[in-house]
Amino acid sequence: MGPVSKADLYRWCRIPAAQLAHHPDLRAQFRMVRDSDEMGQLMAEELVSVIDANNKQGLPTRAIIPCGPSCWYAPYTKLVNARNVSLRNFTVFHMDECLDWQGRPLPTNHPYNFRTFMEKHFYGGIRPELQVPEAERFWLLPSTSEQVRRAIDAAPIDITVGGWGQDGHIAYNQARRHPYCSITLDELANSTIRIQENNVDTILALAQRTLGSAYQFVPPMSITLGVQECMSAKRVRVYSDTGAWKQTALRVVLFSEPTLEYPMTLLQRHPDAIITATEETARHPISENPDWELF
Repeated sequence: MGPVSKADLYRWCRIPAAQLAHHPDLRAQFRMVRDSDEMGQLMAEELVSVIDANNKQGLPTRAIIPCGPSCWYAPYTKLVNARNVSLRNFTVFHMDECLDWQGRPLPTNHPYNFRTFMEKHFYGGIRPELQVPEAERFWLLPSTSEQVRRAIDAAPIDITVGGWGQDGHIAYNQARRHPYCSITLDELANSTIRIQENNVDTILALAQRTLGSAYQFVPPMSITLGVQECMSAKRVRVYSDTGAWKQTALRVVLFSEPTLEYPMTLLQRHPDAIITATEETARHPISENPDWELF
């Protein structure tokens, strides 16, 4: 499929949020939750339940984990500690990391240094006796990419947890717009770990979100797990509570055929993928302004 047509996009964006979950044209599983608190609790419950069930069977748990959304870290920490859920047999693959213009790791306290954020918010509050062993934390960097690739390939992944970007990227699998190097949808689906330049729209979105639109400080490069690694999990769960930044990509993944323009549409090919959004993310201004004439 080529670029999404304006007519289709307009039609999908006009659907009221309340009609999304049971719309007859839905192409992907979708859940709407009230707000960030409800979504964070759901995210935490879903991951902890996978770990707890495997622990009871004496099985390891292997998961691909994102940096964000931020609403789920406190509920996750609380559940693990309150239920005494051991993470000693839990392997975590961090799905991406930002890099500077030379492809090097960012300073430790840069707001887009994902490892610093995750060490504080994902690992920091867990009781030491329950903690994920250091050797089972796989941080994705240019220097570790082959090690991470081999570790992912060594055994099945139980769950991929993630969000999506303004162009529907999962992990940092952005819509590819290189003028001299086009790819097919199947090539995107089979993509693996790689270093890349960040798209201009990704840079502007991150600048607006965190840095007061100071795009000069947004990391211009990143390293990411490919779609192949993310989709290799038995189940995939993606979530967003970011509102306007994610609203249009949500409509596309729910109603469009898979398309290079919005990589998350490939979730439709997975047998157990569920997309979850808050009411604010599920709404769309086009649906709320039927008198607009946009084209």
